Amino acid sequence: MRDKLRNLVAELVRGGVPLEMACREFERVYIEEVLASHAGNQSAAARELGIHRNTLSRKLEPPAAQPSFRRARIAS
Repeated sequence: MRDKLRNLVAELVRGGVPLEMACREFERVYIEEVLASHAGNQSAAARELGIHRNTLSRKLEPPAAQPSFRRARIAS
């Protein structure tokens, strides 16, 4: 598994993908896989992930729907 991950990371680095974006995408795909393994049951998936169900729901929202603390700071 480590070799596969290392190859994927190398590909992302070569492609110029920023760390924040890579982490966000990894987390989203991981969550989607766990959710699929529980047939879409968010409560069961959240338990397996060790997070609250509301946190899981928030992480599944499209990025545009999530509050941006950066935008709030800039606007102030």
